[in-house]
Amino acid sequence: MESPFRSSLQGRKFIVAIDGPSGAGKSTIARHLARHFGLLNLETGAMYRAFGLKALRVGLPLDDHTALEALAAETTIHLEPGENENRVLLDGEDVTGLLRNQTVTDAASKVSVFPVIRAWMVRLQQQLAEAGGIVMEGRDIGTVVFPHAEVKIFLDAAPEVRGLRRYDQLGGKDSKPVVQPEEVIADLRARDQRDRNRADSPLRPAEDSVLLDSTNMTLEEAVHAAEAIVEARLQQKTSQVR
Repeated sequence: MESPFRSSLQGRKFIVAIDGPSGAGKSTIARHLARHFGLLNLETGAMYRAFGLKALRVGLPLDDHTALEALAAETTIHLEPGENENRVLLDGEDVTGLLRNQTVTDAASKVSVFPVIRAWMVRLQQQLAEAGGIVMEGRDIGTVVFPHAEVKIFLDAAPEVRGLRRYDQLGGKDSKPVVQPEEVIADLRARDQRDRNRADSPLRPAEDSVLLDSTNMTLEEAVHAAEAIVEARLQQKTSQVR
């Protein structure tokens, strides 16, 4: 069911920022909030994965920040809203179906640690969101990209829970070759370590964000909790206007 606030958000530069670690469910909740409130969903993780994919394609070392900076200068990434998810265009090519590969995900995490790449990506994200009326998820949206966002949610869950969710996402027992849950959880912990300890824009909650821990929640419960956070903020803004 659509939110009663949906019509009041049309044309407004309202921004919902969702941050959190890998596997927390940011993409799923962002897509739902976008539909529920009539906002545009901009998935920043997909932008980093697209760039990671390009770096892999051209064979660049993922720890060579100078080469990566040169590659970024000749790279275009666009997001277009789709019915269920954004279409991701890398230099004009639709690469949406290639971005959930674990190798690409790992590459995105590695290239994203460099300040020059993050600064370039932040500029792209800000350009895409100039018109407002968006939900944007990532790891530094509420702290760096949009520090003045009207709503900031930090979505988290225990690493073991996030790892099992990602395992299911990858196909679980039906995946070939078989990926063990322990491997997925270990990879996720390593990514958490990189994201939380990088020198530039480390993963952390914004001071004014609302923490949503979905460890013991079903997906439906987490979605409803996120809806409630946004609606509470909208009610607060409405009462302030009055």
